[in-house]
Amino acid sequence: MSQINPVTDLTLDGDVAVITLNSPPVNALSAAVRQGLFDAFTQANAEAAAKSIVLICDGRTFIAGADITEFGGAMTGASLPQVQEAIEGSSKPVVAAIHGTALGGGLEVALCAHYRVAVPSARLGLPEVNLGLLPGAGGTQRLPRVVGVETALAMMTSGRHVPAKEAKALGLVDELVEEGQLREAALAFARKVVAEGRPLAKIRDQNEKLEAAKGKPEIFENFRKANARKFRGFLAPEYNIRCIEAAVNLPFEEGLEVERKLFLELMSGSQSAAQRYAFFAERQAQKIPDVADDTPVIPVNKVGIIGAGTMGGGIAMNFANVGIPVVLIEVKQDALDRGLATIRKNYERTASRGGITPEQVEERCALITGSLQMESLADVDLVIEAVFERMDIKKDIFTKLDAICKPGAILATNTSGLDIDEIAAVTKRPESVIGLHFFSPANVMKLLEIVRADHTSKEVIATSMKLAKKIGKVAVLVGVCPGFVGNRILGQRQREAQKLVMEGAMPWDIDRVLYDFGFPMGPFAMSDLAGLDIGWVKERSKGESIRDVLCEMDRRGQKTGAGYYDYDEARNAKPSPVTEQVIKDFIVKTGANPRDVSDEEILERCIYPMINEGAKILEEGKAIRPSDIDVVWQNGYGWPVYRGGPMWYGDHVGLPKVLAKMQEFHAKMGDQFKPSPLLEKLVAEGKSFKDL
Repeated sequence: MSQINPVTDLTLDGDVAVITLNSPPVNALSAAVRQGLFDAFTQANAEAAAKSIVLICDGRTFIAGADITEFGGAMTGASLPQVQEAIEGSSKPVVAAIHGTALGGGLEVALCAHYRVAVPSARLGLPEVNLGLLPGAGGTQRLPRVVGVETALAMMTSGRHVPAKEAKALGLVDELVEEGQLREAALAFARKVVAEGRPLAKIRDQNEKLEAAKGKPEIFENFRKANARKFRGFLAPEYNIRCIEAAVNLPFEEGLEVERKLFLELMSGSQSAAQRYAFFAERQAQKIPDVADDTPVIPVNKVGIIGAGTMGGGIAMNFANVGIPVVLIEVKQDALDRGLATIRKNYERTASRGGITPEQVEERCALITGSLQMESLADVDLVIEAVFERMDIKKDIFTKLDAICKPGAILATNTSGLDIDEIAAVTKRPESVIGLHFFSPANVMKLLEIVRADHTSKEVIATSMKLAKKIGKVAVLVGVCPGFVGNRILGQRQREAQKLVMEGAMPWDIDRVLYDFGFPMGPFAMSDLAGLDIGWVKERSKGESIRDVLCEMDRRGQKTGAGYYDYDEARNAKPSPVTEQVIKDFIVKTGANPRDVSDEEILERCIYPMINEGAKILEEGKAIRPSDIDVVWQNGYGWPVYRGGPMWYGDHVGLPKVLAKMQEFHAKMGDQFKPSPLLEKLVAEGKSFKDL
């Protein structure tokens, strides 16, 4: 027996043919892997001495899915269905031996084996939905036959990776075997199958678990209803559900045809293109061109945080969650007590929902200690300042930190838009200063904008990027400019939303258009949620804006039962006649001429200036690449992932169209719409952002 091709081996261990895949890093189903499997199964079946076949993988995992880099390209080598047919149709029992992860196409291959064994640390799943797809190699038809309809619905629409122990209970795995003993145990299992004369169990022929759902369409309707909010706007979850309906209602082969048709629809659609782009964009954001992978990192074993408010407390939780001790600094004892109590309450709420154990609540709270003395930060490796957004306060804090913190400690600010170079200038170690802009609530939001100042060292950047990953954040490196990347682009949308109201669009019209586009909520609903009085001071209010007037009327958002909207006891919003009258009075007072504003104009006025601002940010080098801007907007501002991000969306609608609209708005409404020179250049050259 021999090497079949560079990634596939076939050896004989007594009476068992062992097919071994070794295609680093994750044994993805590339053309070479598929061809190797097809040839190996053909040969193993022809081998007279072999009574059974074991499929196993070298490296850290079983087959972890399709090779996404091949998507959309020309097909070479054996197709995945041909490989599956060779496995399922084998005249000798086939045992799949699973470690690491069996995901997507990897699990679809394992489901064609007659039996599956796994080590306890293995995980199995069909996560295609996260790429805007469905399992296109029989997974939608085989999985419900093994685990039942309800479990298949939950697994496929969430993409969850199921631990091996649970997979065994579901029937997805036939036997759990000892860690480190996978090969020996799989061989023993294969021999046992032969000795006991067990059948060649084909999942495609098993219909018992489907029978329970036959003639019960309410199973699917109830599932759709229960998940309507989560699935809103996404095509892939609905298409996954339809495939499982087909598994219940049609013969296996016809179910496969439905799966194939719906798979191709998703594969050629813009949603999956956007979601696959997002998948790669997030990985790309980790790569900093001038910071090498082997740049030394600073060990961070203890962290200090200044400010125990919502933001500081949330940031502290991120570090405690991964076992890093935190010192929380406040100026007054009551503020410190309040901050620590809020942290405990947050953890207890998570525990009450089953997210963590009561023991973990105590462990994490014990890692966070409070202090009123800045001197307590003398031994921390990283300090993050999270106080009020005022330059004078921040400079004062950094002057003190410079004197207190040990040499080599990283001094970070959580500012959402102030000049970090100005902050760094008050220290004798500007190379140690960086921006770590967490998003609120910091213990929930995934995005971390890492802001590189003029003198920030490469070690500090590399450490911050790696640390972000450790605490479960999606990090994007950006440059210093007002609002950095996220808030700078947000400013464009907020300005236009406010202007559109003065032109005759109602807040709920604008919110509806942006909600229908895919945002979790529009700007006015968001203001009501946050509180209209953030930054508003009663004594200084002159009724100069709609917000001023609403706050003066004590309409301060959801917390007062009224803001832009009126709210019932359950905080359900409805358009407010009071707000409408305030707006109309304002329009009269300013002498504006209201008009009917179309949904199309609302969308273009809110979104196209964001794309244009992104182009300016790229021109100025404040973001490394267009996809980094999109990662910021997906993870920090609720941009719908199935629309890729502002830059991807610009390419999708066509930059000539975006430029033409910006020119039209510029002529009508002035320099705030002046097209970015980069946008003009790309259109002139027939290029798009992806060409950058």
